[in-house]
Amino acid sequence: MSRTATIERNTKETKIFLSLNLDGSGRASLDTGIGFFDHMLDGFARHGFFDLDVKVDGDLEVDCHHTVEDTGIVFGTAVREAVGDKKGIRRYGSCILPMDEVLILCAVDLSGRPYYRSDARFTVSKLGDLDTEMVQEFFYAVSYSAQMNLHFQVLSGGNNHHICEGMFKAFAKALDMAISFDERITDVLSTKGSL
Repeated sequence: MSRTATIERNTKETKIFLSLNLDGSGRASLDTGIGFFDHMLDGFARHGFFDLDVKVDGDLEVDCHHTVEDTGIVFGTAVREAVGDKKGIRRYGSCILPMDEVLILCAVDLSGRPYYRSDARFTVSKLGDLDTEMVQEFFYAVSYSAQMNLHFQVLSGGNNHHICEGMFKAFAKALDMAISFDERITDVLSTKGSL
């Protein structure tokens, strides 16, 4: 069974091509026009063992908002499509990830219900060319497009780069756990019988 999705989304603000393989090897080809964002997506792919191709032509002459948010929308949609009917998967995933002095908790539920919560706070306005307020917008868009519960807690704070990178890597590990198969689960893991 191939758990992949390829999506193209074109608006007046962004043109996005994204391809995702949930059962990959951690390979990434990324060109969002925002170097730091590419770095975060690369860490996500590598640490979750996802293959991820992203090409974005966005209106960066305005700012990075549309590029990052729309990438989150497309990315979340790709996750939802690639996961499929969710039969046999664990559904839940979590990770407590250390990034030097920073400790990040991420928890995921592929419930079919979107919800996002995070207590992450940044003390700088930018990381490279990425506005730090867009980190929340990205993950919010992912959670709603993927129809997943997505929670972050910064258990120990510190360097802003480490907080952001820790969030992307913890999300990768939590999602990898949630989409993994468990031979004890023969249908979907829900009392409702569907997700």
